[in-house]
Amino acid sequence: MPTEARLLRLLTWLSPAFPTGAFGFSHGLETAIREGAVSDVRSLTGWIAGLMEHGSAWSDAVLVKAAWTAVTAEDHVALDDIAELAEALCPSLERRKETMSQGEAFLKAVAAWNPPPILSAPYPVALGAAAGAACLPLEPALTAWLHAFGANLVSVAVRAVPLGQSDALQVLAALEPVIIRTANRAAASTLDDLGSASLVSDIASMRHETLDGRLFGS
Repeated sequence: MPTEARLLRLLTWLSPAFPTGAFGFSHGLETAIREGAVSDVRSLTGWIAGLMEHGSAWSDAVLVKAAWTAVTAEDHVALDDIAELAEALCPSLERRKETMSQGEAFLKAVAAWNPPPILSAPYPVALGAAAGAACLPLEPALTAWLHAFGANLVSVAVRAVPLGQSDALQVLAALEPVIIRTANRAAASTLDDLGSASLVSDIASMRHETLDGRLFGS
């Protein structure tokens, strides 16, 4: 597959228009906004960067790499084990619903191309498996995955803080080196590198379940 075609496929799969329902989830950010932990460009940038370098987005990137590796090695048993592990790592009920519902929606939509050898999986495992099955290169897939993660949370903040479009672009620009650095780390990772230190975000996701008048599903 030509390089341009591979890039186009990643752009399609990780576009906000791809029907995974990502726009309906805040990953606990709505709670952080309500409680005042995130209120401006600086705090939003720090929140997302922390998730990418030390939190759930880092773990998800490791899982993308692991799933990609399993599929390219045609190790379907390992892929199933990775999917089970990814689901078990969810720190809250809402985070589990978020990743499982998006993974299911992604696998259903990606069947229009060449579906990966798995029927149900958390979202990062589904993406990694699909990228491996389509012979898409790992590092661009990780970069696109992390960018989509960050862009979705910025979109949440635009609606919930609210932030203006210029502020949103400042956040995305500031996250570029973090995304590249994290993608490079994840490309060299193994499952032994899984781990999260973003306890405030995890607690925010737990509190979200009882948040009054919430806008998002997590």
